Amino acid sequence: MSSLLPSGTEVLSYSEAARKSDIIIIAIHRDHYNFFIELTEVLNGKILVDVSNNLKINQYPESNAEYLAQLLPGAHVVKAFNTISAWALQSGALDASRQVFVCGNDTKAKQRVMDIVRTLGLTPLDQGSLMAAKEIENYPLQLFPMWRFPFYLSAALCIFFFFYSVIRDIIYPYVNKKEDNTFRLAISIPNRVFPITALVLLALVYLPGVIAAILQLYRGTKYHRFPHWLNHWMLCRKQLGLVALGFAFLHVIYTLVIPIRYYVRWRLRNITATQVIDKKDDPFITSTAWLSDSYVSLGILGFFLFLLLGITSLPSVSNMVNWREFRFVQSKLGYLTLTLCTAHTLVYGGKRFLSPSALRWYLPSAYILALIIPCAVLVIKFILIMPCIDNTLTRIRQGWERNSKCSKSALFGKSDVSSKAECTWASEL
Repeated sequence: MSSLLPSGTEVLSYSEAARKSDIIIIAIHRDHYNFFIELTEVLNGKILVDVSNNLKINQYPESNAEYLAQLLPGAHVVKAFNTISAWALQSGALDASRQVFVCGNDTKAKQRVMDIVRTLGLTPLDQGSLMAAKEIENYPLQLFPMWRFPFYLSAALCIFFFFYSVIRDIIYPYVNKKEDNTFRLAISIPNRVFPITALVLLALVYLPGVIAAILQLYRGTKYHRFPHWLNHWMLCRKQLGLVALGFAFLHVIYTLVIPIRYYVRWRLRNITATQVIDKKDDPFITSTAWLSDSYVSLGILGFFLFLLLGITSLPSVSNMVNWREFRFVQSKLGYLTLTLCTAHTLVYGGKRFLSPSALRWYLPSAYILALIIPCAVLVIKFILIMPCIDNTLTRIRQGWERNSKCSKSALFGKSDVSSKAECTWASEL
């Protein structure tokens, strides 16, 4: 036991240790809090720092800190350090989160704990009274709460387009021509599914903003709450964009390995040998060269801006720019990225959009389905930025209401005293 304790450590009983200390760290589980009842008189006026966590979110009706405060009404209970891992305290704050959430009912006790946090080189964040302890205790138990919807959505899109491509590219040739194209499951189909998923997710990043603008125009005010599903969707836009960027990265990597594939090299050798035997060559088609180069160029530019959007969404980068700069990158360049990626897909399709030969069992190519949401978002956004609509939307977002008494009196030029008083009172609110 002596080897586990630093030299000079004094071993005392609970009551003796409590009498000698003003600040006591409670590093035990809630199940063992009952023994504090025997120390009620000794702990009166002491600062108790509760660092405990539960096994499940909302495991008890009240937080551990509130329960401890009920057991010891004479003590000053402060919730802190429960969101910092032991690894972070051992390795220092350079490679871990520096923020420590602190809450408590006694201001002086909370301030002393925050001073200890600063002494350790960490950053205290005052969360208010002890009522915030339950939220603080639930925080380290959360498992990617804002990433669940993007993950589920991206998984659903991948599964749908994967099986859709399997039906068109593997099952259809086997049924009609007895061709075995199962080798496409390794590279070809994933390299079709990943960019489609990335494009759809990128469009879904900007679709809720368009829906919100339509709702504000329809309601004529910005003071009505959005539906819960739309609000949650808008909060997940950053995560949706980062997941989309990940799929775009996969598309780039899969595209780079195309020249070393056996199928591609075999096909190239076969075409070359056939041309040599037949003594024929394919003529150079300028329009095809334009489409090919434009397709690659749009993809490169779109991926570059996509990568720029991902970099600016990082906290270390976004904290270095002001709101106007961040909004310019995420909004203006974001729509430009969506436009370039959509154009990249359109040029990829070329003249095959209306070709009956592209249909297999009356199913169009997967990239045609992928263009529905991006094209819809771009068309609606183009309509919303028209001056006649954008001016109205800007006024609504600045506080103007279509059906309010103030807006009606201003619209019809009424200047009576009662209207002015009502408008002044409303503006002050």
